Amino acid sequence: MIRKTLQATCLALVASVAMAGDAEVKPLTQEAFLALPSQGADAPFVLDVRTPEEYASGYVPGAVNIPHDQLASRLAEVPKDREIVLYCRSGRRALLAADVLAAQGYKDLDHLQGDIVAWVENGRPVEKPRDPAACIAALKGGEAATRACAGI
Repeated sequence: MIRKTLQATCLALVASVAMAGDAEVKPLTQEAFLALPSQGADAPFVLDVRTPEEYASGYVPGAVNIPHDQLASRLAEVPKDREIVLYCRSGRRALLAADVLAAQGYKDLDHLQGDIVAWVENGRPVEKPRDPAACIAALKGGEAATRACAGI
């Protein structure tokens, strides 16, 4: 019940932000996300905007971590020529990040429905860094993901 309420709240928030014109972010179901290519030029750039500690506890395979509060200073790491799929824990930070990206001209923005909570609840695959402590230290320092952040 709580999960369904959270999902409904997130969907309403996504819709209200999109209608307000602040960001053009589309909801993306987990099933639709899984049907997208995971590699190559057509694969989306998956952006996890949670904290480094949250990221190190498990992330959507292939996701890059740039905390939402670092995104504005790390835009060079986010490609403009690919679809961007954003997620966080509950949706709030993903929508804040989408606003930052939209303000900088990013067009193809999607929000993974249910974020990481629903992803895990649905038994979807999760990766964890090889060296969580080194990964967290690098990400906190504003560095791009290092080998320590590579998934196992």
